[in-house]
Amino acid sequence: MMKYTKQNFFFLVGGMIVYVVDIGVDFWVASRYFCQGQYSWSILILCFRGLSSLITQIFSYEWFKNDWEGTDTGKLKLVFLVHLFQCGIFIRYWLALKYGCQVAFKQTSSRDASEADPSSFIQKQAIDAVTDINMLRVFKTFLKTTPQLFLQVYILMEHGKTHFYQYAAIIMSFCGISLSMVDYQISLRKSLPDKDEFRVLSKFIYLLYKLLTITSWILSISLITLLSVRISVILLIFLWICGFSWTLKQHTTFCNSTKMEYLYRTVVGIILIFSFFNIKGRRTKVCISIYYATHTVVTLGILFVYMFWKPSIIEEICFTKVGILTILSLVLGIILLVVYYSHFHPTTYCRPQACSDEVDGVAGQKDRVKTGRFQNFLMQ
Repeated sequence: MMKYTKQNFFFLVGGMIVYVVDIGVDFWVASRYFCQGQYSWSILILCFRGLSSLITQIFSYEWFKNDWEGTDTGKLKLVFLVHLFQCGIFIRYWLALKYGCQVAFKQTSSRDASEADPSSFIQKQAIDAVTDINMLRVFKTFLKTTPQLFLQVYILMEHGKTHFYQYAAIIMSFCGISLSMVDYQISLRKSLPDKDEFRVLSKFIYLLYKLLTITSWILSISLITLLSVRISVILLIFLWICGFSWTLKQHTTFCNSTKMEYLYRTVVGIILIFSFFNIKGRRTKVCISIYYATHTVVTLGILFVYMFWKPSIIEEICFTKVGILTILSLVLGIILLVVYYSHFHPTTYCRPQACSDEVDGVAGQKDRVKTGRFQNFLMQ
């Protein structure tokens, strides 16, 4: 297990600031649409926010309940009440900042510093606290941030008029996706003993690969929605059914209860609409190839429909720009995906025994250091 550093602490503070600002931007954008009479857009934004908040609070409380099993029930009741008012994430930020400050600042000058004992209890508490936050932020990213980015792009394509608050929402969406993706991978490497450090170049390539493939796919879905909202909804539901069915086939064991496990699989199905999600920690060369090959075929199919049908709903100049951006994002994203998995993915440079443990799944986990929820929650 790697060290929790001052840099990690400051990243955590930055992530908390972005989280709070994102809440403010959501309500600001929703209020602007409401004042303009665009009630449906305003309601959709608030629905995305409400749904993501509700689901993340449910998972957060369940994790507290599992971690604090056998402790004072009064403490759990207070935590439940805080989560009921949708503020549970702030308890987790407080705990992460508390443990992180002790590790990054108070213990650096001590003889018993974490450098001498990287697996010390306080070190693990800090890393586990940040890990839980980053897992919740992954849920939020694909339940709220990514759908809202799709909504804003669709509105810009449909109306052509742009306002500052729309750009603010798009920028915050990209910031949210970027931070959650990179922070997640950092936590993955800190939490699992067989993962190497996430270096600067690795972060940059991974981030670009994710952002470019997600951007290309969002532009494609937006083009379908311009043609027909009904077809777009049917496609998204079909993709969710495929993703949910895949999670059933994988027999995931992330949660302790059956109900929570099905909720988790439902969320993973939504994530798979927008980006690949490795839920078993195994080699996924075939699955990820099929996933992005399917996205490529669908994207090209949509562009060909526009080229030959030439619907009047979108201007030719606008389509040319969107088409070029979609193709460039897709091609560059796939290239960076290949580069990342060929040269920067942990399985390309981890120890042979560690690699074999990862492929062996549950059986291999017996030899690992106890790593908490990340044993059954992996996204690469």
